[in-house]
Amino acid sequence: MPVRKIYLDYNATTPVSSKAKEAALIAMQEAWANPGCGHEAGQKAKELVEDARGKLASLIGAKSKEIVFLSGGTEANNTVVLSIFPNLRQTRGHFITSQIEHPSVLNPAIRLLEMGFDCTFLRVDKNGVVDPDDVKKAIRPDTCLISIMLSNNELGTIEPIEEISRITRERGILFHTDASQAIGKIQVDVNHLGVDYLTIAGHKFYAPKGIGALYVRDGAPFFSLFYGGGQEGGRRPGTEPVPLIAALGEAAHEARVLLPEEIRRIRALRDTFFDLLKEKVSTDLTNNVDLNRCLPNTLSVRFKGVNGKHLLAASKLVLATTGAACHAQNDSISHVLSSIGLGVEEAKGTIRFSLGRYTTKEDVELAAMDIASAVVKVLSVEF
Repeated sequence: MPVRKIYLDYNATTPVSSKAKEAALIAMQEAWANPGCGHEAGQKAKELVEDARGKLASLIGAKSKEIVFLSGGTEANNTVVLSIFPNLRQTRGHFITSQIEHPSVLNPAIRLLEMGFDCTFLRVDKNGVVDPDDVKKAIRPDTCLISIMLSNNELGTIEPIEEISRITRERGILFHTDASQAIGKIQVDVNHLGVDYLTIAGHKFYAPKGIGALYVRDGAPFFSLFYGGGQEGGRRPGTEPVPLIAALGEAAHEARVLLPEEIRRIRALRDTFFDLLKEKVSTDLTNNVDLNRCLPNTLSVRFKGVNGKHLLAASKLVLATTGAACHAQNDSISHVLSSIGLGVEEAKGTIRFSLGRYTTKEDVELAAMDIASAVVKVLSVEF
């Protein structure tokens, strides 16, 4: 009989919810026409797209016209970082970001350097937090754009976006935040955050992979990376994937309804899991960051004297990762962990556990016992 695995990797991706699946299926069966067509079938598909746009806008406190559907977080981040500079500054310009951003921000920043623009990569403190004063000090007369993620995918750290946005508004600088890890885990309101652009990735909150969105504040400049038709108000060419968009809209609606209770429930489970690990694991266990500054579902911990990859390999039940899925195949240590001051052995001993909607109390109890057993196995081999 197959062993039931315990999935604790919700920051990597989430399962598609039943309602999101149903929405996609209905769209495939009943609204399969091209939403750009004026006939009845096309308009039915168009209605589904606009309904989903409204649901997603409601989740983040935006206007429907401020939502641009695209393929996901990577495209959204690339679009903002790579399109702003060539269009606003033909030869010069300065970009500010942090050292712990997702590669879909950091690698475009490197491309900007290759194109002749300047970039500042801000340091973070031991909790992975960007100091707003450092942002203020880094600003130059030619600073065009600042991009700081709302929450970190590996640590769960929540950044002081509202404080930073006050600085950017005073200076008249465009401000982007990658909210891929925050949407569906904490309350996100673009009006409170004060950002010009916000990235959304559907598969992080129970929608399918391959669909996401970019919030573009009404009046903020926007330039597409692609050339083609006039879809999405001329902002993102290509025929709209109606089933994926419908699923994203339903996932957004579910998140809006369920989130207040889910935040409380998942935080309690996360804290219980950490307490159980400390009680049962036979080696020193350290939380990498202050849980009070974290997403309620995320736990980044290091096990003294234990290699994280070996530990997960020895685990019979737990599905988790030693870092972000975007570079899980790379043997080098995470740039995020090194940025908060961890040494090589500390970073290699780190595991990221991330809980979600379908995690139960039984799951965390079994997972803690399983990890404790795996630690014993690994220590018996490594010492």
